[in-house]
Amino acid sequence: MSEQHYPDLDADERTTLTQFLDQYRHRVLTRITALTDEQARTRSIPTTDLYPGSVVKHLAHMEDHWFIARIGGGVLPEPWASAPTDNWAFTSAADNTVAELAALYEVACNRSRAVAARLPSLDTLAPRPSFGKGPVTLRWVMVHLLEETACHLGHLDLLADAAQAQTPAR
Repeated sequence: MSEQHYPDLDADERTTLTQFLDQYRHRVLTRITALTDEQARTRSIPTTDLYPGSVVKHLAHMEDHWFIARIGGGVLPEPWASAPTDNWAFTSAADNTVAELAALYEVACNRSRAVAARLPSLDTLAPRPSFGKGPVTLRWVMVHLLEETACHLGHLDLLADAAQAQTPAR
């Protein structure tokens, strides 16, 4: 995990999208790696089955789903290829350590970056349709992942704070 800098104030659209997405990705990694394995598994808010690790594993899945399988036109890598359900990322994260979750997420983000880097334009269309309507563009995928990552980072912050309040610190 490298040092994070605020996105450039005068960059082109692609650079801006990339830098903001990378900033949120960095925050996810910073937040999950500040937890113990126990805290990452703690269901600390009674009205949800989510816990910090489940959010990070889900985000790793979304990176691969949108960048590898959709805009990249590839097949989902493991562990998603053999996952029994789409919800598996949420339900199986309790079996993972913080180090495993961080590595899974970091590898997925690196794959996403590689796909984005090889596509010539934000207007590049996915090779297959989404939502039964038509193909999305790289721009759409990047904005969607920004939305997804920022939204779930908020969940992760709340869940991690609650988990840390319920369990002893490292």
